[in-house]
Amino acid sequence: MAMGASGKWLLPLFSLLLLLVLFVGAMSRVHQNESTQNFRAVEKEQLQSSPNSTMAARSEGIDEGTALNEHAVDDPEEVAKMVEMATQNSTERRKLGFFSCGTGNPIDDCWRCDPNWHNNRKKLADCGIGFGRNAIGGRDGRFYVVTDPGDDDPVNPRPGTLRHAVIQKEPLWIVFKRDMIITLKQELIMNSFKTIDCRGVNVHIANGGCITVQFITNVIIHGLHIHDCKRTGNAMVRSSPSHYGWRTMADGDAISIFGSSHIWVDHNSLSNCADGLVDAVMGSTAITISNNYFTHHNEVILLGHSDNYVRDKQMQVTIAYNHFGEGLIQRMPRCRLGYFHVVNNDYTHWEMYAIGGSANPTINSQGNRYLAPTNPFAKEVTKRVDTAESQWKGWNWRSAGDLMLNGAYFTPSGAGASASYARASSLGAKSSSMVGSITSGAGVLGCRPGRQC
Repeated sequence: MAMGASGKWLLPLFSLLLLLVLFVGAMSRVHQNESTQNFRAVEKEQLQSSPNSTMAARSEGIDEGTALNEHAVDDPEEVAKMVEMATQNSTERRKLGFFSCGTGNPIDDCWRCDPNWHNNRKKLADCGIGFGRNAIGGRDGRFYVVTDPGDDDPVNPRPGTLRHAVIQKEPLWIVFKRDMIITLKQELIMNSFKTIDCRGVNVHIANGGCITVQFITNVIIHGLHIHDCKRTGNAMVRSSPSHYGWRTMADGDAISIFGSSHIWVDHNSLSNCADGLVDAVMGSTAITISNNYFTHHNEVILLGHSDNYVRDKQMQVTIAYNHFGEGLIQRMPRCRLGYFHVVNNDYTHWEMYAIGGSANPTINSQGNRYLAPTNPFAKEVTKRVDTAESQWKGWNWRSAGDLMLNGAYFTPSGAGASASYARASSLGAKSSSMVGSITSGAGVLGCRPGRQC
């Protein structure tokens, strides 16, 4: 077919456009290559002048083809290690149970994410950490429901009261029918294998006697408000279904642990008692004090009966994930003779000191956050009580990974004997940067059935 006059011009014009497109594309690639080479030259010059000599030296050996690969990493093995570490940390956080709610607190991550927690209450007994991790409380017993806040007769307690529950011989998991305030006429003397579980209700032990854990084992105390405890005593008090006896004056501690083992004190709010908030003495051991909120008190925690009571040399206590809050003065804790792991706590208030001791205790402080008071004479975290430096300089006290704020400082001592610190190590510490998240739920939780706690 014959081509028209206009058609004669279309073919040369199309060819010209095609050549123009090809020319522009070629120039673009030349420009891109020149830019890449210039960028590599500048980057190489910067690396060589950098203090990071390893990276500078590494750049010398980069292959031209590898350098153009935008998906290449500088050190694949290092990246692999980082990924492996992140995965391991994530796995460790979840080992204890349900997937993490994001706190990084291994106790809470074990059970709080389960909206059905109220039907799986005894799972808590499998979530312990630290030296008291084997405390099972009343896991293997039946549930006992406290319906009566009264305490009219400490010798013959009514069924349905807390005193009637805690003195029984068999294992019991003690829960509460409703919110209540319990004012005890005398100290509450517990028996072995008991859990006091206040989740889902608000239970206060206040304005009277408080809790005594004496010569028993396997106790879990969880979710109580304990405050304004008074000195009681010089009275008859029942300690089991078959025994009651005369009690001398009690000091007025919120929780007094005396000659007992496998004790776990978790998620309580404690304040303003006549003596200590938690005292553990007379050979007590295998104790974890975790997730508690301590406020408005002078001598907070005492661990060890006296400088000369040698049975306390075997004491092992974990202090973990607690918030030491407003109105506190000293003893967080005050230690004697034994082995103490202070890990991932948040110290926001003290007036005299945070951690003290005498009689050569081993203190292992890891991953805590210490916020010193404004008083320039109270910045020191530590205090050796009534001891000359010539004596305490050999004690094993160390700070590892602690965050010191507002001028806080920890005075270490000792040669750092590994065997000693091994006995004062009970769990892996998290980074101090996580303390805010880990301790965000310290104290009594506002749990409601059917929801994550």
